[in-house]
Amino acid sequence: MSALRQTQSQLQLYDTLSASKRPFKPIEAGKIGIYVCGMTVYDYCHMGHARVMVGFDVIVRWLRAIGFDVNYVRNITDIDDKIIHRANENGETITDLTDRFIAAMWQDEKSLGCQSPNMEPRATEHIENMQDLIHGLMNKDLAYQGNGGDVYYAVDKFPDYGKLSKRKLDDMQAGASERISAADDKQNPFDFVLWKTAKPSEPHWQSPWGLGRPGWHIECSAMSTCCLGETFDIHGGGHDLQFPHHENEIAQSEGATGKTYANHWMHMGFINIDGEKMSKSLGNFFTIREVVDKFHPETVRFFLLSSHYRSPVNFSDTALKESHTALSRIYQSLKSAENFGSISITPSAWESQAGQEFAKAMNDDFNTPKAVSVLFGIVAEINRAIKAGEHQKAVQEAAILKALSSVLNIAQSSPNEFLQAHIGSNRDGLSDAAIAAKIVERQKAKAQKNFAKADAIRDELKSQGIELEDSRAGTTWRRV
Repeated sequence: MSALRQTQSQLQLYDTLSASKRPFKPIEAGKIGIYVCGMTVYDYCHMGHARVMVGFDVIVRWLRAIGFDVNYVRNITDIDDKIIHRANENGETITDLTDRFIAAMWQDEKSLGCQSPNMEPRATEHIENMQDLIHGLMNKDLAYQGNGGDVYYAVDKFPDYGKLSKRKLDDMQAGASERISAADDKQNPFDFVLWKTAKPSEPHWQSPWGLGRPGWHIECSAMSTCCLGETFDIHGGGHDLQFPHHENEIAQSEGATGKTYANHWMHMGFINIDGEKMSKSLGNFFTIREVVDKFHPETVRFFLLSSHYRSPVNFSDTALKESHTALSRIYQSLKSAENFGSISITPSAWESQAGQEFAKAMNDDFNTPKAVSVLFGIVAEINRAIKAGEHQKAVQEAAILKALSSVLNIAQSSPNEFLQAHIGSNRDGLSDAAIAAKIVERQKAKAQKNFAKADAIRDELKSQGIELEDSRAGTTWRRV
């Protein structure tokens, strides 16, 4: 893919910290280290998690397509208040709970067509690294131990606190001074815990500050720097993590090393339901497995790619149905072209005008909506070529369509596999065998010139969500 590799220098990324889009230059030529905040594994992943999974999967796929050697790291939080509470609630061990939901997360990720990260560090595997980091912060007078035993980060000792979220500590403190009570260990209401003193029956580790366990924020600082170094190329996550999680990561990491923590910050937009952010606290969330039970998983992936990764996405059954119809158009065009020759992916696809437009869109901060619009331009050209009898041209355009779609990991299945999938409302409909029998019955009626019966069979199938397509290669069908 030499044509793609030549576009590396054109890559521009939006950086949350500088609030600007700027040319991307890796720390080491040809290599990229990217860390993404992963899931806290105490329940099934929801559509907000799907946005992060799919969004960064496409980002990593594109970076690799244009020739970068990418080390993609996404952590797993396997110790946390919510995990402890859920395990106690279920009457199971924390290990049993987290192992079960890690396996479920991997299943969900695979169903959405995502590649696994290169590394998936677990918090419980990096306790010593976290303690070393905390010890270094205390030596620099950036952390302190409260009377109750918990260790806190002193935010007012870090002059740049708030630089990522564009918040001023003085302004925040002005509205929060009443939060500090006589019984509060914190010196500042925005100081955050680095090490928690163990409560009876809770998981704990020995430390210089007594038995305890890490706070949430310190986990990512330790795991990211252990896997990628004290400064790495890209740090990402959901939009909701900008403050306080990522802000606190910067304070911890840069306070400890005196170096820039991450050179670029990337954040995925929210999934909204009726104008409100999807979240468990609001009770308006849908798990990935609930959604892919109703819709083809590739439709869900396509739905997420149809919006720019930084933009909010409005989730609804209507939006997913529209995405299914749109993706079906791509598959339908590939299916039509297959009637005139085999479709094979070749590197030369990227030298075409469509390939260049697609690359330009993706190099512009991963503009997947624009890239998808390029795909539909090719669909229109395939349909035009077939109508004009330019069958070889249709096959050539289909090869370009499949090549460009491959970096988004869509439209790579056989058309019939997607178009005839037994998903959601179709699950209780006619079986493939029953449909085939109806098609044979219709063919016999047509052979006997009983066109009224043939039309009746077509209408009967259509009423049950089956659309027939007649071509010179015979009659095929798809679920609608």
